[in-house]
Amino acid sequence: MSVNLQKGQKVDLTKSNTGLTRVMVGLGWDEAERVGGGFLKSLFAPPQEEIDCDAVAFLLNDEGKLLDRRDIVFFNNLQHPSGSVVHQGDNLTGAGEGDDEQILIDLSSVPPQYSRIVIMVSIYKADERQQHFGKIKNAFIRIVDNSNGRELCIFNLSENYDGMTSMVFGELYRKNNEWKFSAVGQPLKMWRISDLAARYGYIMR
Repeated sequence: MSVNLQKGQKVDLTKSNTGLTRVMVGLGWDEAERVGGGFLKSLFAPPQEEIDCDAVAFLLNDEGKLLDRRDIVFFNNLQHPSGSVVHQGDNLTGAGEGDDEQILIDLSSVPPQYSRIVIMVSIYKADERQQHFGKIKNAFIRIVDNSNGRELCIFNLSENYDGMTSMVFGELYRKNNEWKFSAVGQPLKMWRISDLAARYGYIMR
């Protein structure tokens, strides 16, 4: 059964799921209802407000540091040089059912110099568009066993994150040759990839 994650909860992925090597991180959300603007605006504007959420993976070393911009897998760098982490492409609106963005991770192929993969979600141009998680409906991020499509765990992003524009979903990390997952659930008031990278000691130029 899938685990509904709470902030700070830890899940042992490989020990409780024998043979698990490939996982999918799925991000989904719905367009928010458009509010205000008067009668005429409501006639000509679409009923939903398009919000662009982005799934991001940071591959970190043993010290928890990001050493290279190629270790950031996101809409502008869809595949890690090792081929172990692959982003399936950008969704700009959240329209449609199910996962709107997906990141595929082959745990067995992650190079040994990386011990942590941090998964984050950010709202693109959040300050310019005056958007935040409180304006998004049905937002979630989850981890799926990619060999059989079974959902392992899921985190609800639509609760208690009003005013926040990015979120540290959690960390995949190696311990005793097994991959584990910790649900961090830390909301942030930043959205730029460069600002998020700086949290892990890497300055993008």
